[in-house]
Amino acid sequence: MEWLNRAACVHEDPELFFPVGSAGPAVQDAEAAKEVCHRCPVVAECLDWAVATEQTTGVWGGTSERERARLIRAARRMRGGRTVLAR
Repeated sequence: MEWLNRAACVHEDPELFFPVGSAGPAVQDAEAAKEVCHRCPVVAECLDWAVATEQTTGVWGGTSERERARLIRAARRMRGGRTVLAR
């Protein structure tokens, strides 16, 4: 995960990327986290890692938990239902 050292979130408060709840301030925090992701030079690597390792909480690669859940399900279908550990 050498890409992590180049991530825009490295100097941000980690709590921003793990909002509690799905309404009110949590929605605002998730959107603020996504803004950090949108200016990140390694957003694609982050999202790939989050899907490959099936990260189900937080904002990763500019995606919410719900958005990533769809990607994870699609990736599982492509792998024939197998979970694959990240490289």
